[in-house]
Amino acid sequence: MGRDQLVGWGLLALSVVVVVVYAYILFLTPYSSLLIQITLMVAVAGVFGILGWIGYTLATTPPPKPIEEIEKEIEAELKKLEENTGKDNASESKPSA
Repeated sequence: MGRDQLVGWGLLALSVVVVVVYAYILFLTPYSSLLIQITLMVAVAGVFGILGWIGYTLATTPPPKPIEEIEKEIEAELKKLEENTGKDNASESKPSA
């Protein structure tokens, strides 16, 4: 059995154990209301934590350059390459003395 399969079976077993323990606490102990409160708090904190992270990322990331500016930069680079290629070809075609 490969390592990935072993990890997969371990995760499956852990999931089954967690579901069984969760169901036991939820239905067969007096702590069901506390379990529901903790579950909801973790879920809400997770969702709004991710939402806050997305908001922070949007607020702190600089806006991208306009496409026109990028096109101008590319054209300038192409002109430089064409000039360099033309100069290189001209110097190669000259016979050496």
